[in-house]
Amino acid sequence: MSTLFDVKHSPRKAYTSFAILAIVLATFPFIAANFGNSWVRIMDLALLYIMLALGLNIVVGFAGLLDLGYIAFYALGAYMTGLLASPQFATVLESIVNQYPTVGESLRWMVGEEAATNGIHLSVWLIVPLGAALAGFFGALLGAPTLKLRGDYLAIVTLGFGEIIRIFMNNLNAPINITNGPQGINLIDPIRIFGVSLAGEAGSNATLHIGSFSMPSVNAYYFLFLALCIAIIFISIRLQHSRLGRAWVAIREDEIAAKAMGINTRNIKLLAFAMGASFGGVSGAMFAAFQGFVSPESFSLMESIAVLAMVVLGGIGHIPGVVLGGVILAALPEVLRHVVEPVQRQLFGTVLIEAEVLRQLLYGLAMVVIMLYRPAGIWPSPRHEDRMDANSPKRLDDKEPAALAA
Repeated sequence: MSTLFDVKHSPRKAYTSFAILAIVLATFPFIAANFGNSWVRIMDLALLYIMLALGLNIVVGFAGLLDLGYIAFYALGAYMTGLLASPQFATVLESIVNQYPTVGESLRWMVGEEAATNGIHLSVWLIVPLGAALAGFFGALLGAPTLKLRGDYLAIVTLGFGEIIRIFMNNLNAPINITNGPQGINLIDPIRIFGVSLAGEAGSNATLHIGSFSMPSVNAYYFLFLALCIAIIFISIRLQHSRLGRAWVAIREDEIAAKAMGINTRNIKLLAFAMGASFGGVSGAMFAAFQGFVSPESFSLMESIAVLAMVVLGGIGHIPGVVLGGVILAALPEVLRHVVEPVQRQLFGTVLIEAEVLRQLLYGLAMVVIMLYRPAGIWPSPRHEDRMDANSPKRLDDKEPAALAA
């Protein structure tokens, strides 16, 4: 399995696998549409989770820094989109005018009457880099005080950071209403490409029309998210095999030895937090535009744990493994909802175990089994990806037993 996409060591098998995978991914929405658009929507959300898992993989998989508050960066990207691509900015300005009339009137004059009345409606393609930059800044801000922390202590601090962001989003509705509190932000503009709304125009029944060609909105979002996932995978692969990626792996394996070899561990750790967080910001912006609504409930601790479980279950530090883990755990709840409850009704006439309860049970069971029998994950990283291979000078523990005995 480790050679399926290994272009360097098994090029023929790798290119064949890529071709088959490309055909499957391109035809999936059209085949799944025969069973209802809900299955394509499930895959849309799975692709968003894959983006998140790939970002977290930089922090946890490459650099070895346990982050339990990663969902906070997802929230930052989503709420920035909510503020800059919906009528919410007009609500913020109105509350500022009510609380601080002088400041509020100055802001109204600066942004103009249109923005003060209807809010700011920037293109999502302008918001995405802003969301990535904001999330990256907060990632570095989180990393700065945790540079000397490791293991459980680092996990607790990052967990607290994630909860702080969620609580802020839940309570920033007074005295100035920035996030609309528990009610969330709605009427977020859909993504537009060359002026065409991926959500479909009003009255189109969520169907995208381009000339005589039409497709469901969920299919259009599927191809967009798939393209973004491919771009993030490409960036992750380039990072993994760069000097920076090797520095992350060195810190993960032995931070003291890495520091002794001249690696600036402080800056490298901050870069890991910032770059991983920026992927979360991009994913959050896409999520807000896709849903058209954001609220604090979407960014709970369980979401952080779910993303971390994708990385651990798939294969820590191995990009194809992380993608596999993301697909399995993101699609699992919906598959269970469509399968488990109808089967129980047919067998017992009632639902004995709800799909959500069974999902949590399977999460826990899967993690226990994986840790016992495959601690490196379902699809672990090949040894040659981050350690010396057969063509490199061997380390002491790579020598033959006879040499060690001698």
